[in-house]
Amino acid sequence: MDVRRGSEDDQAARWKGPGGNAWVELQAVLDEMFKPFEDLLVDAVAAGHAGRVLDVGCGTGGVTLAVARRLGAAGRSVGVDISEPVIAAARARAEREGTPASFVLADAQDHAFEPATFDAVISRFGVMFFNDFVRAFANLRRAATDEALLRFIAWRGPAENPFMTTAERAAAPLLPDLPVRHPDEPGQFAFADPDRVRRILTESGWTEVDIRPIDVSCALPESELGHYLTRLGPVGLALNGADEPTRAHVINTVRTAFDPFVQGAEVRFTAACWLVEARASATSDTR
Repeated sequence: MDVRRGSEDDQAARWKGPGGNAWVELQAVLDEMFKPFEDLLVDAVAAGHAGRVLDVGCGTGGVTLAVARRLGAAGRSVGVDISEPVIAAARARAEREGTPASFVLADAQDHAFEPATFDAVISRFGVMFFNDFVRAFANLRRAATDEALLRFIAWRGPAENPFMTTAERAAAPLLPDLPVRHPDEPGQFAFADPDRVRRILTESGWTEVDIRPIDVSCALPESELGHYLTRLGPVGLALNGADEPTRAHVINTVRTAFDPFVQGAEVRFTAACWLVEARASATSDTR
């Protein structure tokens, strides 16, 4: 998931309510928009012959279910997320499809996973929001077998991702209480510095860390842009408490700011991300 800042209690409350509900509402749009990242994760699992996979920050379960379909009946695909609405949606999807995936409602930073269970840990934009990154990745290391694969995708910096900051830049003059992003806090761009990512993983029991920049073309229907910009991110959250005149003014201003990304019936942008891989150290002392 994309924008989660503040204390653990703040995050839990946000994702039990408006944040989680927005992701459920826009499930199909977001899954299609981020499909290229899903493919990068699923292909890695298949290439590594992993049989037991943990998807961290699984949201409404798109990646977890795709992994389960690829693994088949002999595999095990488990998604974990802190948000009750998205986990409920993920479980409902799995039941409708008859796909053998399971979902855990928990904070992966502290959840008591069975030790040495998973031979791959993956995440699509779900690991940048922990309150304590080293503690979180050490907990995931304990859940992993020796030499297990870690592969996740995280955003690079905001300057390289103008689409992701267009709404708040346009709305900032109209919403004076809009929260300001801080690079050292948990949030969408917390892993912009690759040296920081490498240090976190090394300190938490992962080795062979490889961090590569990827630039991925993404798209969503222009007809869904209004829902996207008013339901997600800092602006979406701020609009929940805005009066109607302010809300209308903000929406009109922000929508105009997205014009450079609109190409006919689609909205197109480039997602500047890191593709991060590591291995669970066989000599880790995090057990």
